[in-house]
Amino acid sequence: MLKRTPLFSAHQKLGGKLIDFGGWEMPVQYTSITDEHLAVRNAAGIFDISHMGEVTVSGPGAVAFLNSVLTNDISKLISGQGQYTLMCHEHGGVIDDLYAYRLSVDVYFLVINASRIEADVAWLQAQVSKFAGGEVNLTDASHHYAAIAVQGPRVKEFIDACIPGPSTSVFSVDKVTTLKKNEIAGFHFETSNILVSRTGYTGEDGFEVLGIDSAIQHLWDKILQAGQPFGIKPAGLGARDTLRTEVCYPLYGHELDEQTTPIEAGVGFFVKLDKGEFNGRAVMAGQKANGVKKKLVAFKMTDKSAPPRPHYAIFGNGANIGIVTSGTQSPSLNQGVGMGFVPPAFAQPDTAIEIEIRGKRYGAVVVPKPILKLT
Repeated sequence: MLKRTPLFSAHQKLGGKLIDFGGWEMPVQYTSITDEHLAVRNAAGIFDISHMGEVTVSGPGAVAFLNSVLTNDISKLISGQGQYTLMCHEHGGVIDDLYAYRLSVDVYFLVINASRIEADVAWLQAQVSKFAGGEVNLTDASHHYAAIAVQGPRVKEFIDACIPGPSTSVFSVDKVTTLKKNEIAGFHFETSNILVSRTGYTGEDGFEVLGIDSAIQHLWDKILQAGQPFGIKPAGLGARDTLRTEVCYPLYGHELDEQTTPIEAGVGFFVKLDKGEFNGRAVMAGQKANGVKKKLVAFKMTDKSAPPRPHYAIFGNGANIGIVTSGTQSPSLNQGVGMGFVPPAFAQPDTAIEIEIRGKRYGAVVVPKPILKLT
């Protein structure tokens, strides 16, 4: 039996095409992927992200514990700030990538991938059981929260009308749009409290909102109504994938997995080697010093072809050198784009490669990330 989010009936009413996504019945599109993608790039889109997981970590040992299992430096956060980070095992492979927020002195809030909730929580609990650096309380809070993401350049024009300020907890701001990138605050909405962060997975400005089911259901309707004059559209998983691929945001199970380190995946910026010991540090320090055997690159198709897709082979100088991890037809650029792993010798921008699509090879070129440069 597939799990359903609190917005399931809203997706049905809007004519969403529903698919199985990691055990959840989720909308892949409503009108078309291109239509929804371009709405987010040019105006606004709203996504159901209620399938994502939430974990609270609290107690006097929370900072030391999180810094031992995450790659970024959690001690740099003040209340109301968040950071992108990765959770790795001792060999440097990625267990999950996530957002970590500091809600108060010893309380942290992790937003994790839907497909990894059970694995992440079990792994974190095992790490807590052997942690000796102070009391740590870990709670899987996923069933307490529904969530939406509102993304696009025009969102800031109507979001304050939907969620009246000022904030009531976590961080003091006079209105939602006062939040800066990666900041989070609590607001009062109708009869409940919600958390609003200025984050997203599209490359555009926008906000992610978490709250109880009824609050998110009402907010979904309110945002769709308020955003109508600004061109808002509901957007599904299809547009979410094309949007994040254009800006080269990794997806767990594609660019990231337990056999791939953050250094190989090109997200070494979020690995703070100078903060002290943490899981996989020795391996990642070695890779930073000595290089890696595979590198994640972005590419554009130069030949006319069907879109590149995950698992397609990458060829260089006539040899099979790698694999596509994400690939699509870019609605913004109107050409095939993607990411994939290749040996370092083929990772330089302007390197000619070929992608095998349906048994035939087509020309492509390695390009700098992100593929789409946003203003």
